[in-house]
Amino acid sequence: MTMRLYDSRAQALRDFIPLTPGAVGIYVCGPTVQSSPHIGHLRSALVYDQLRRWLTYRGFDVTFVRNVTDIDDKILAHAVGGTEQWWALAYRYELEFTAGYQRLGILAPSYEPRATASIQQMQDLITRLIQLGHAYPADDASSDVYFDTASWPDYGDLTRQRRGDMEPAADADPRGKNDPRDFALWKGRKVDEPESASWPSPWGAGRPGWHIECSAMASRYLGSHFDIHGGGLDLRFPHHENELAQSAAAGDGFASYWVHNGLVNVNGQKMSKSLGNSVFAAELLDQARAIVVRYYLGAAHYRSTIDYHEGSLVEAEAALERIESFLDRADRRLADTRFAGSGVEIVPDEFASAMDDDLAVPQALAVLHDTVRTGNAALDAEDLHAAAAARGHVLAMSEVLGINPLSPGWSVATDEPAMIALTALVERLLDDREIARQGRDYAAADRIRDELVAAGITIEDTPSGAHWSFD
Repeated sequence: MTMRLYDSRAQALRDFIPLTPGAVGIYVCGPTVQSSPHIGHLRSALVYDQLRRWLTYRGFDVTFVRNVTDIDDKILAHAVGGTEQWWALAYRYELEFTAGYQRLGILAPSYEPRATASIQQMQDLITRLIQLGHAYPADDASSDVYFDTASWPDYGDLTRQRRGDMEPAADADPRGKNDPRDFALWKGRKVDEPESASWPSPWGAGRPGWHIECSAMASRYLGSHFDIHGGGLDLRFPHHENELAQSAAAGDGFASYWVHNGLVNVNGQKMSKSLGNSVFAAELLDQARAIVVRYYLGAAHYRSTIDYHEGSLVEAEAALERIESFLDRADRRLADTRFAGSGVEIVPDEFASAMDDDLAVPQALAVLHDTVRTGNAALDAEDLHAAAAARGHVLAMSEVLGINPLSPGWSVATDEPAMIALTALVERLLDDREIARQGRDYAAADRIRDELVAAGITIEDTPSGAHWSFD
């Protein structure tokens, strides 16, 4: 089955046909590192990690570029009045984003360019636009340069808007604009801005506008025409609309497919600073295991809106535990048998069909949990061949989704001192329980079991003895 993706520009599902057979280039708008990451940032990064993992599983050589916007009005504003340099503030928040991505098991990009490292490429693109009649320097000695939206008849194509219906661009003072909807490509340095936040240019010292940054970085690392441009739904306008306009006006093919992920609400409301309901990444990741957070954020269809509420992570924990419990049970039962390690780690056709259909993760997860139930039934029936096959399928599907509990990044280090001590204590209690049972002191045996359960330890009695795991 050919993979299909919903292309926001076409507003339709389209067969995904890469420009180069066997290879895929993806550009995703990364964070503007002005403040700490929140749940929406994590969700967006996770969506494109799932897409990348699936394309890789399908055999594509994926080049994945996610930028860092490290120069911006908001970054400079947040540094005003403090002792921290703007670039130090940006780097500090960049590290917070990286830490959040790593904790969620999000693969590192093929490359992660910072905007400040591509200033020359941005200036070159602006120069091309001026030469082609699609941009103009302001005539007010501000050193600003603007994109001439009236010069590009396809402006508004991405979001299906008519130029005459658009609101004025709010990214710069309109005094030097030919039209209020024209947007800034280059911003002349203001007297109250640090010299370190400006670069020399043919139009005067200044810094790039937000939109030109991504156009320049995408084409620098993926070429003038690449496969997929991704980002949050909130970036469609004006950011992505302006990216498309300036790149197309410069003669670049730019992105063949525009993919946008849905946003995150909190208790039914849009998350915003004004409402004070922001859920920050560090806060979220402290509420549950990181693999549980990943399951939760990745379980919905990527284009849908997630509504975060109290209990969301509890539901995700329960779903993940069913996967973990089956794998643990299968590994113990299949150990030392001819079926140990015999299950081929390949996804079922139903899972592949779901993922090929615009990354339908909810349907893919349904296949995963059906396979877990089938595997447990096979273990109950002592059908070890079927159990091993189910184990292989579960491992393959969970690995594609980045929630394989047996992957090294998620597993608890069994050689850590605390884990060694816990294992010794639990196994000693299980020995005491077995002695009590053999001596028909069932009250003592039940008491030990109850104490372990109360401590979050699950006990499973099997013909080969009692086995324990975390609840």
